[in-house]
Amino acid sequence: MQNLPDRQYAVQLVGPDELVLNESKEVFRPGKYQVLCRVEAVGLCFSDLKLLKQFSGHVRKSQIISGIDSGVLDEIPSYVPGDAPTVPGHEAVVRIEAVGEDVGDFEPGQRYLVQTDYRWLPTATRSNAAFGYNFEGALQEYVLMDTRVITSPDGESMLIPVGEELSCSAVALVEPWACVEDAYASKERTGIKTGGKMLVIADKDVSEDLLENLFARFGKPGQITWMGRILPPDGFDVPIQRAAEIANLPDAGFDDVIYFGSDAGMVESLFAKIGTGGLLNIVLCGGNFGREIITPVGRVHYGGIRIIGTKGHDPAESMETIPDTDEIRPADKINVIGAGGPMGLMHVVRNICQGVEGVSVFAGDVDDDRLAALTKIAEPLAKKNSVKYHTYNPTKEEITETFDYAALMAPIPALVVAAIKDAAPGGLINIFAGIPATVTAQIDLDAYIEKKLFFIGTSGSTLEDMKRMLEKVETGRLDTNLSVAAVSGFVGATDGIRAVENRSIAGKIIVYPACRTLGLVPLSEMARKMPEVAACLNHGLWTKQAEQKLLEEYKVL
Repeated sequence: MQNLPDRQYAVQLVGPDELVLNESKEVFRPGKYQVLCRVEAVGLCFSDLKLLKQFSGHVRKSQIISGIDSGVLDEIPSYVPGDAPTVPGHEAVVRIEAVGEDVGDFEPGQRYLVQTDYRWLPTATRSNAAFGYNFEGALQEYVLMDTRVITSPDGESMLIPVGEELSCSAVALVEPWACVEDAYASKERTGIKTGGKMLVIADKDVSEDLLENLFARFGKPGQITWMGRILPPDGFDVPIQRAAEIANLPDAGFDDVIYFGSDAGMVESLFAKIGTGGLLNIVLCGGNFGREIITPVGRVHYGGIRIIGTKGHDPAESMETIPDTDEIRPADKINVIGAGGPMGLMHVVRNICQGVEGVSVFAGDVDDDRLAALTKIAEPLAKKNSVKYHTYNPTKEEITETFDYAALMAPIPALVVAAIKDAAPGGLINIFAGIPATVTAQIDLDAYIEKKLFFIGTSGSTLEDMKRMLEKVETGRLDTNLSVAAVSGFVGATDGIRAVENRSIAGKIIVYPACRTLGLVPLSEMARKMPEVAACLNHGLWTKQAEQKLLEEYKVL
């Protein structure tokens, strides 16, 4: 450890919307179970912006409440929950520089892709711990990680080995591409949670035969809480307890909620009772709400809640609308809303290249320049894969199509409202952008139920997603560098985050910590600002050779 510096450059978030470039942040020395890594590259993400705005209010910035001993957390200086300053940045490739005496599986010199989510470490805000949130991330030259945190209960490490063949940028961008993959590959719960807690609100008659059919086809809960003017049927081998008031029921206390009725105020009060990963089944019994319903759309993405419904009397009809996975389907007409941004590009390219027969991809954005940059990449791929590809600017062109699949790239509740209106029967609406968990929208649930629509949404990626995407990059089936639009060092990193906020750069921004003084350089300006690096681009796209030339200019290689 003698060659390690005592101080380093780091971008720190010290409060809501308060970013600082700290030129003398301490370089922590690893404890017994810790590894110190040098950051080779880190991508900037819209999620960094959400953390910037929400700071301690972000669900992943709160305290860990279980899964690890609090004494262990006290030993980790890079654990920074609540109001403590943090270092953002989670799309990272790192190289180990030093290890603690009781670290057995890691050695200096090894190179790794970082998996961000520690899903076995729940936070007080019903989320999970994460690298770049309540643990310091990669917008610094050196980052400390603890093996007791980054190792899952089944022994899997969140550091994924990578070789030397790939560029730093290509490896770092596996993480956002894996988040996109997770948004489609995730499996849905298609039955009642076995052994779970169910709440039944009976404002209309409930047939015992229909409930028996529901349980026979889709499984039984462990217990039922029953409320309403209709008494519970006899004869079920599931414990049933009566409740008199919604207010007396625990918030987030139920895995499955079935509502028989069409009272708008009642259904609005039920959302608070749905737990993480919970399912609300609305059985209208021939009625309708007659007005828009205040719906916690942010919890679809961050809380994994799902909403289904039927105009009829049979709750099993609602269950039939749940897809097995969030994947696009043959002949789907897909609408990527906000397609000109970094994540939108990934969704467009992914769906064009997925090999699903007969799909068409519509790419919408309010910025013509961003659409032009997207088309430069996506159009040749669409021709190669025989996929219909159409771009549109909703401020200039009225789209009269209806869509089987909508993917929302901006955390704007109004887009969810519009997606319901534009959806075809049986449509899937993927709320990919992280609308904050506390945010609601006034939703036309009558139309949602009549069309048999289904909201989906995922947050982050799994280790398997990361490994699958890395394998695609390593074998040449996917070039994650397609999404690079600008590069910077620490001097340009804060400008880069603001560029994400302002949507002024159509693609991903890669920060190279070794290039401390490099400002923000869009690839479109590379020929003027760094001609020798620009000469290594491939028709304007980032390459490993361009990265090597950049690092040579900063005397890193």
